[in-house]
Amino acid sequence: MLAALRSSRLLRVPPAPHVRAYAESRNALRKLAKKSELEEAMSRTKAVFKTYKPVSPGIRHLKRPLNPHIWEGRPVLQLTIPKRKTGGRNARGRITVRHRGGGHKQRIRTLDFKREEPGIHDVVRIEYDPGRSAHIALLKNRDPNAVGPKKWSYIVAPEGIRAGDEVQSFRQGIPEGFVPGLDIAALNGTAGALEEPSNNQPRTAATNEEVDLDLLQQQLEQSSSQSLALGLLRTLTLKPGNVLRLRLIPIGTVIHNIALLPTGPAILVRSAGSAAQVVGYDNRYTHVRLQSGEVRKVLQDCCATIGRVSNPLWKGRNLGKAGRARWLGRRPSVRGVAMNANDHPHGGGRGKSKSDKHPVSIWGWGAKGTRTRKPGPKGPKNSNKMVIRERPRGKAARSN
Repeated sequence: MLAALRSSRLLRVPPAPHVRAYAESRNALRKLAKKSELEEAMSRTKAVFKTYKPVSPGIRHLKRPLNPHIWEGRPVLQLTIPKRKTGGRNARGRITVRHRGGGHKQRIRTLDFKREEPGIHDVVRIEYDPGRSAHIALLKNRDPNAVGPKKWSYIVAPEGIRAGDEVQSFRQGIPEGFVPGLDIAALNGTAGALEEPSNNQPRTAATNEEVDLDLLQQQLEQSSSQSLALGLLRTLTLKPGNVLRLRLIPIGTVIHNIALLPTGPAILVRSAGSAAQVVGYDNRYTHVRLQSGEVRKVLQDCCATIGRVSNPLWKGRNLGKAGRARWLGRRPSVRGVAMNANDHPHGGGRGKSKSDKHPVSIWGWGAKGTRTRKPGPKGPKNSNKMVIRERPRGKAARSN
């Protein structure tokens, strides 16, 4: 009986290929369903951040911003270059930048910080950039004759911009005929040209004589048409992602990607969630309040982008474990009191005391607010002629 049972098992016919494929696909779907159920049970969405149930120490404190609009594919290869990592070493192999090394392979995204190409550009998608905290936007030029870098480009994505939106660069000025009935030539050379028009009544040549009603009516119609045209121009140009010269940006406008030279690239206000604001004008300069609270002068012919930089939730993220920092190429930062005396001014001694010393860096510079900038033409408090008001420090900075 036992021998017959064994022979029947050996002679059992295997299932047909289509039956086997169906069973494998069903098992795969069951595994995927279990995996999605597990991820759903582990994750807990709190407003704009995603947290996880503490089933392991590495995800107990993990907190990620929710960005469902980010492109999940690869970047445009022609707009990237490989990043050659040095591990913080110079050509002689000496460590010149501490706490760097390792990390995942990366490609540097080449961004267009000048925005010299005029015309309308379509936002194709919003992407992640491993080299910066802000998101980047892939633009496509509508000009059919544009090729190469003029056709496709990356820019720092402003807050609120999405795929399908339109952005435009007015670096060369407002084009003629952009708004019918508006003097574009006079507008391009006037500081604060897009300010709200004054509500004062137009003046006439008659003072003590009888007012010419026809002339007054004509001036009123002309001023009202100019006001309507100016309002239309503000609506068309002051959009997030558009580039304008500072002389055309009205007071109170939020801007980012500010250039310091009329033909130079954007230098200031490029990190995630940062923004600046136009606060005034003088003869040659526009007064801009930066993210730090510093008010400085920038040439009116320099350009800036309207809006705030994207990804403001970046500052609220939590990596959760040291391994994620290593994936980003960050090595551990050792405390000075944990070193030997020949490695740090705080090192050595018995116990964890740094002795009776003021806190300093590894090179001996003051680490608790000591000023290191040398005195300039305006004295030790301000060595930059372009700075009108310094950023708040100490208690003033904490109160802000």
